[in-house]
This record gives sequence, structure tokens and C-alpha cells, in this order.
Amino acid sequence: MDSSYLTNPLVFIIQTIFGLYILAVMLRFMLQWLRADFHNPLAQAIVKITNPTLKPIRRLIPGFGGIDVAAIVLMVILQMLTLFIIVAIHGQQAGLGMIFFKTLAELLSLFLNVFLFAILIQVIVSWINPGSHNPIMSVIHTLTEPVMRPARRIIPLIGGLDLSPIVAILLLQLLKMLIIPPIEHLARTIG
Repeated sequence: MDSSYLTNPLVFIIQTIFGLYILAVMLRFMLQWLRADFHNPLAQAIVKITNPTLKPIRRLIPGFGGIDVAAIVLMVILQMLTLFIIVAIHGQQAGLGMIFFKTLAELLSLFLNVFLFAILIQVIVSWINPGSHNPIMSVIHTLTEPVMRPARRIIPLIGGLDLSPIVAILLLQLLKMLIIPPIEHLARTIG
């Protein structure tokens, strides 16, 4: 029997569990950074999920200039731990530098993906149920506004049609293509 028969499902489970929690911490970081309404039920759920691990770290690492440094440290620790576990499951070894730069690439990619998916969700909801308001869409709007505002300046409404999401998505994809590969290359050369 192939050794990947059991390792692939195990890696999938580890990546899913850690990935979902890292996403929750990333969302909390971004919502704080963007000054979202934390009375929102979705924001409160994210706070409840992340508080058990963030509170102890915040005692040691305070925020700086409106940036939740504890959340960044937690994301880095969790992503590095994920990568160490996966490398160990595969029976390989990786240096700390390689793991760190791979972690940096993964977290930056997740950061940009949150914007991308939030824009896509906002576009789809505007097609299906335009003008609707619910707590989730309020959070989505908070997440997309820093990217959509400059895109709207570049492309104004054309005949009542908002093409700024296309510009925002293209720019975010371009950023991913320019930023992530050099960091991953650095991780490979160090590893």
C-alpha cells in the first residue's frame, strides 16, 4: 500500500483545522485593522473563537499603532506549526528559515485571498439580492471597502454598472503574482 494512502488524509485534516483557525485569526486581525463594527454577530463569533489563544499572547505582546501584533504572532506560530507537522508527517526535514519564509508567503496569500473572496461574495450577493442588508454583508463591506474605494476612483460607474470589482480583483491577483513567488523562491533556496 502506498504511504500517501494515510498521510494525504492526515495532512488534509491538519491543513483544514489549522487553516480554518488561522483564517479566523486573520479575519479578526483585518476587522480590527479596518475598524469594523464588533457589535456585529459575525465579528462577535470571530472574537469568541479567537479569544482563548489571543488573550494570553496579548498579555505578553501589546498592539502597536493600531496593529494587533499578537494576532500576527499567533498566525505566524500556527502556520509554522502546521508546516512543521506536515513536513514531519512526510518524513522530511526543513530548516527554520525555509519554514518561516513559506509561512510568510502562506499568510500574505491568505490576506490577499480574504479580499478576493470578500469581493466575489459581495458581487454575487449584489446580483442575487441587491440592496439587501444582513450582518455578514456588513462585515464583507468592511473588508472590501479599502480595496474597492481606490478601484472606484479608477473606474467610475459606466451606465449604472460597477466594474470596479473587476479592477480590484485584477490588481489583487497581480499583487499575488508579484509578491508571493519571490518569497516562496527564497524559502526554497534557504530550505
